[in-house]
Amino acid sequence: MAGIKEIRTRIDSVQQTLKITNAMYLISSSKLRKARQQLNNVQPYFLKISSTIADILHHSPEIEHIYFDKRPEVKRRKSGYIVITGDKGLAGAYNHNVLRLAEKHLAQEDDPTLFLIGQMGRAYFAERDIRVDGEFMFTVQDPTIARARDIADIFIRLFREGQLDDVYVVYTEMVTPMRLEPRVQKLLPLDIDAFPWEPRPSEHGPYHQMVQYVPSADRVLEHLVPGYVKGELFGALVESFCAEQNARMTAMDSATDNARDMLKSLSLHYNRARQSAITQEITEIVGGTQGSAAETPQPRRPIPTRTVRFLADGRRA
Repeated sequence: MAGIKEIRTRIDSVQQTLKITNAMYLISSSKLRKARQQLNNVQPYFLKISSTIADILHHSPEIEHIYFDKRPEVKRRKSGYIVITGDKGLAGAYNHNVLRLAEKHLAQEDDPTLFLIGQMGRAYFAERDIRVDGEFMFTVQDPTIARARDIADIFIRLFREGQLDDVYVVYTEMVTPMRLEPRVQKLLPLDIDAFPWEPRPSEHGPYHQMVQYVPSADRVLEHLVPGYVKGELFGALVESFCAEQNARMTAMDSATDNARDMLKSLSLHYNRARQSAITQEITEIVGGTQGSAAETPQPRRPIPTRTVRFLADGRRA
């Protein structure tokens, strides 16, 4: 059994760890609520963009646009993958799952182009000598509309110039607080089937256009599609950030519970060691007292004396 001092030191260390894990749980909880609120605030805007694109596509089938060009004539396709990971660990299997999924899809491509968002992905692929074509720093911990727009503009330009035939984003979706699912979503080219049309309840018979697109539906589509891609990328960034914070909350909550259990066990060992030390000290004191008493010689009993008194004439009294 370890000594009292070692157990006391271990208890202090676990208590410090408990404070850290509890603080990290609270911080992740606050960040998760903030990111969710940010996504909910802008989601109606992107839903409106999506519904407008669906309206144009389903009622103007003659429109042909570069963003919907699947390029079937290209035999050796150049695919770009945007992999979103975290900048830090301590989030369970969050980073591991999305990186394994990205590595699996990269192995299936002939000439993939890899772009990373997050330091954990950079370290992972550098360790495996996988070429990284681009990195976006300081984005994963602070997903904003502006940063999503800057990244989306880069890939839209690469797609329009023919440097990339397909653009995918690999991220983690928080389906439920207990279920995090890594996903691969295709950003470009767009698929018409991804824009289902739901007729309005007031529409009966042939379609009557409710919106007039100026100067033309094609020009409006040219303006809306980059906004749609930006919204999809921003949603992926926020979903990944929320999934990371949720995974870290779960990991820190489990670590906090384990620390509390360890403190209970260490406290029990500490009390036992302390009780054993006290018992040993008392035993040594008692044993030392008994030994001293046995070695000390007993004092002699005084010899009783008798006093004889004489009278003045010399006779005994």
